Amino acid sequence: MVKDCQSVWNNCLHSIKEGVGEQSFNTWFSPIEPIRLENRVLTIQVPSQFFYEWLEEHYVHILRKVIHQELGPEGRLEYSVIVDKGNEKYKPFTINLPNNNKSNKPPKEQNREEPLNPFALNGVDLSQQNSQLNPNYTFDTFIEGDCNRLARSAGYAVAKKPGITSFNPLMIYGGVGLGKTHLVQAIGNEIKDTLNGKFVLYVSSEKFTNQFIDALRNNKIQDFSNYYLHIDALIIDDVQFLGGKERTQEIFFHIFNHLHQNGKQIIMTSDRPPRDLKGLEDRLLSRFKWGLTADLQQPDLETRIAIIQNKMESDGIHIPEDVIEYLAYSVDTNIRELEGVLISLIAHASLNRKEIDLELAKQTLKNIVHDIESEVGIDFIQKTIAEHFAVKIDDLKAKTRKKEIVIARQVSMYFCKEHTNHSLKSIGYHFGGRDHSTVIHAVQSVNDMMQVDKRFKEEMEELKKRFKMKKV
Repeated sequence: MVKDCQSVWNNCLHSIKEGVGEQSFNTWFSPIEPIRLENRVLTIQVPSQFFYEWLEEHYVHILRKVIHQELGPEGRLEYSVIVDKGNEKYKPFTINLPNNNKSNKPPKEQNREEPLNPFALNGVDLSQQNSQLNPNYTFDTFIEGDCNRLARSAGYAVAKKPGITSFNPLMIYGGVGLGKTHLVQAIGNEIKDTLNGKFVLYVSSEKFTNQFIDALRNNKIQDFSNYYLHIDALIIDDVQFLGGKERTQEIFFHIFNHLHQNGKQIIMTSDRPPRDLKGLEDRLLSRFKWGLTADLQQPDLETRIAIIQNKMESDGIHIPEDVIEYLAYSVDTNIRELEGVLISLIAHASLNRKEIDLELAKQTLKNIVHDIESEVGIDFIQKTIAEHFAVKIDDLKAKTRKKEIVIARQVSMYFCKEHTNHSLKSIGYHFGGRDHSTVIHAVQSVNDMMQVDKRFKEEMEELKKRFKMKKV
C-alpha cells in the first residue's frame, strides 16, 4: 500500500498527541503542514525558523520515534521553513532543513512508554535499565521557594543518600501542576548521575496497575515481582489511583515491604496527604506515614517570577521585566498553567513576528487563562469605571489622592474582587503596584458607602448590571 504524506503525518499526530499536553500539541503541532513524502523522507512545513528550532530542541526525540514507526528505521524528517510569508504577487519563500538526526537512538533516559520486560534482568547491568526518567527534570531546573522548600530539601537529602535517611518513604503531595512529578524525577536523575550502579525506576500508578494486569493474564506474576524487587529507588506517581484496586494494592504492599526492609528508597506522589486517601488499605496507609510527608503549595509571587526568568534564560529568550511581572501576577494558580502561558506567548510572538511586550502578553492571556477568558476582566472593569466616573485609566493606577479618583479606584478594586478570580495581591498590582491591604480597604470603603449613601448604592447596582450583562 502506497502511503501519502497526509496520512503518514495524521498517524504521526495521533501518536504525538498521546505523548504531549493538549496546549503544547495545539501550539507546536497543529500549525504544521505535511507537503511531501519521497524515498521515506517526510517533509513538513513550519511557520518560522524559531518554530523549527523549538521543535528540534524540545520534541526531536518524539518526532524521530513516530517517523520510525510510520516509515521504518530508514525514515527521515525534513522541514520546510517559511522565511518570508510572501504576498498576492509572490509566493512564500521557504528553505529546507534536515531533522537533527545525529543518532537513530533516543537517549536511554528519555521518558518512553515501553512495555515491561522482566526478562531483561537476566545477566544485564541493572543500572542500565530504562528508568523512564525525563532528563530535563533536575534540581537545577526546579525553582525553590517558600511553597516547596521542605519538599525540595527532603528530596535532595534522599537523592544523596537513598534508603539511608529517615525520609523513607518520601511522600510528596499537592494539587495539579505544582511540580510533584518534576521533583520526584529530579531525585531519580540525581541518584542515577551521582551513584553508579543504582537501579532507579519511575512509574505511574496507572502503568504499574496495567503491568500487573498483563502479568496476571500471562501468568508472569513471579517475573513481575522479581523485576520490582531488584529496584534500588522506586518512584511511583499518583498513588491515589491505586484506590479500590485490591489485588494491585496487595502486590504493591509486598514490594513496598521488601524494598523498605532491604534499605531501598521509596518515593511517592499524591494529590492529597495519606490521611485523606480513599480506597487504600489501612496497612498501606500506615506504611506511607513511616517516613516524611511534604506538601507542595501554590507558588508565591517571587517564586513565579523566578520560574519565568529561569525558563526564559534556559531557552535563550529575552522577556522585558514588566511582562514577567504581569505574567507572574496574572497567573497565580500553578506552575503548569504558567509554563503553558509562556509557551503560547513565545509561539504568538514567533508566528506573528512580533516583539514580546505587555500588549502581546495581555492578548495571549485572554485566550488561555480562565480568569481572563471571562469578558469581565480587570482591563474591562478599569475601562468601564473610568468612563463612568469620567477619569483616565492611568489615573486609577497613579498615586493621586484626589477624591473623585480615589472613589473610582476603590470602586474598580471592589468589582475586580467581585467579578474576577485574581488574588488581592494581583488586583493591587494592576492598580499601580498597591499591596493587598489597600484592596481590602477599598472593598470595605465601598461596602460602607453603600450602607450610608442610597444614591451611591443605586449607582453601584447599575454598574453591577453592566458586568452581569457582559457575562451573558
